[in-house]
Order: sequence, then structure tokens, then C-alpha cells
Amino acid sequence: MGLWFTVLASGSTGNGTIINNGDKMVLVDAGLSAKKMEELMKERGVFGHQLDALFVTHEHSDHIKGLGAFARKHELPIYANEATWGAMERHVGKIDADKRIVIETGDTLNFGSLQVQSFPISHDAAEPVGYTFVDQGVKLSLATDLGYMSDKVKQAIIDSDVLVLESNHDTEMLRMGRYPWNTKRRILSDVGHLSNVAAGEALCELLTDRTKRVYLAHLSLDHNLMDLAMLTVNNILEDNGIFFKKEDFPLRHTYHNKPTEWDEVKKK
Repeated sequence: MGLWFTVLASGSTGNGTIINNGDKMVLVDAGLSAKKMEELMKERGVFGHQLDALFVTHEHSDHIKGLGAFARKHELPIYANEATWGAMERHVGKIDADKRIVIETGDTLNFGSLQVQSFPISHDAAEPVGYTFVDQGVKLSLATDLGYMSDKVKQAIIDSDVLVLESNHDTEMLRMGRYPWNTKRRILSDVGHLSNVAAGEALCELLTDRTKRVYLAHLSLDHNLMDLAMLTVNNILEDNGIFFKKEDFPLRHTYHNKPTEWDEVKKK
């Protein structure tokens, strides 16, 4: 079947992504209510009983809001590192011991024929991570909620066939926006969120001949616009000599309130 995925929702109002390789189907994060997660999944023809596991990036509400209720209803094992478990336990309710799976950051898990590896990111959470998924030589990487693009993150996600990358805010929109300064300072910090410019600069190092598509993710509803994010990132790529024909343009949208179309990740 290959590796397929859909970003169910992306942003501060809630996050979730489904990855399916025909052998295993997993959900990364459940940051909306269980009911809303099921509604979004239904739009892509997926139902909770079809899932095999739930992986967690970190304990912030927009990533775990529906986690406990959803996992209990569908009897799903939840995978997270020990620090994340400690930070989120009081928010997700009772999870049976056999469904509480602790994984070490950086470890590679062979989940059926789907290979899953977490990598550390910089964010104001207990021990936040991103994930890469590999099947039959193709690689999908999810990297959002990171204050800056560290060397460890670059090493983990470079040579991805498809990359879901944070492009959270336009810096000037954020500086001029309605948030209090301490919130702005947090977002702009090394444990905050990646700006459009930072995403574009990172892609100059991350895009390789193997890369087919990049989904810009976790956009701020208050301090960004998808067209602006696309334009900023593309301009930075072109300023660095990276050009694409219109039909080969690799940047794709994600949405805060609807899922992306199923996308097949495959070799060129």
C-alpha cells in the first residue's frame, strides 16, 4: 500500500495526524475533543476502531485535549516518553497500565512494518518530541512546536520524502498583535514556535532531491496567513537559489478546522 497520511487539524486550536502503511494505522496527538477528532476522521473515511496506537508529541492542551477519552473509548495504547507521561497524566484521566507505553526519546520502534522514531525538539514542555515514520524506504517527518531548528532536528528530518513543518507566525504580525508581551516573548523564544522566516531558512538546508512535498503547519490564526507563509517561505527559497516549476511546487496547506486530503508518500 505504501505510506499514507492526513493532517486532521493543525494549529493552536488542536492537532492530530493519521499515518497508515496498510499494516498499522496510528494517530499522532489528539488535541481536539474526542467527538471532534472522530468527526474529522470520518471525513477521511477512518474510524477509531481501525487505529492501532496513539503517539504523543507533548502535553500541551492543543495536543492532548481529547487524548484520554478517545484512547479509552477505542482501547488504544498510548506511546509517550516518561516526562510527557508525568506532565499529562492529571489531564488525560485514568489510563490502564497495559495501555500506558513509555518510549525513550530518540529510540526507534518497529511498530509492525512501520518504523517510528522520535527526536527531541525545543519547546516549553516537559520533553517534547517530533516523529519520523519510515516504510519501504520512504520517510515522513512531523516537526512542529519548536522554538528553533536545532542540529538534532535537522539530522532527524533531513532527506524526508514529505515533511510537515511548523510555520507558526509572521514576526511583525506577532509583534503588532494583541497578545501581551510575555506571551509574544515566549512565542519568539527558543522554546516557542518557528516563524515563517525560520521555516524558510530551515528548508534551505533540509530540501534534497528526495523531498517531494512540505506541508506548512501549526499556523497562528491571529498572527499568520497561509498565503503569507507560502510567499515568505518561497521567497527565501528563491533568494537562496532554490526554484520550482509551478507544477512541481512542493509547499502544501494544512488547516485548523479540516483535514488535508490523503497523501501517499512514495519514492520518486
